[in-house]
Amino acid sequence: MGEDLSGLNVKELQSLENQLEISLRSVRTKKDHVLIDEIHELNRKGSLVHQENMELYKKISLIRQENAELYKKIYETEGPSEVNRDSPTPYNFAVIEKTNVPVQLGLSTLPQHSDAEQSTAPKLG
Repeated sequence: MGEDLSGLNVKELQSLENQLEISLRSVRTKKDHVLIDEIHELNRKGSLVHQENMELYKKISLIRQENAELYKKIYETEGPSEVNRDSPTPYNFAVIEKTNVPVQLGLSTLPQHSDAEQSTAPKLG
């Protein structure tokens, strides 16, 4: 620790200084290797995360494309303002799609034709 140096001559002090420099170099080299290994590991992990993000982006793109195709099919067979009057339920499902927004589903009720239709409940088996 440098406390008992008073009894050493110049040659012994130079030898001690050389030993300290060699030890310090060894410690710095070890530290550099540890830091380089950590950098490589972090780069590897970053690459894996980037690859996973790219795969998820591709999945999202495919899902959006499928949603767009389904949206087209819905509106090719049935216009956006048409209501499916043959539906056994009094509801019509509408798909509303916006860019970069999750798909939203909404319900709209069919206009009722007469009071008699409203009061009769379907009979089950």
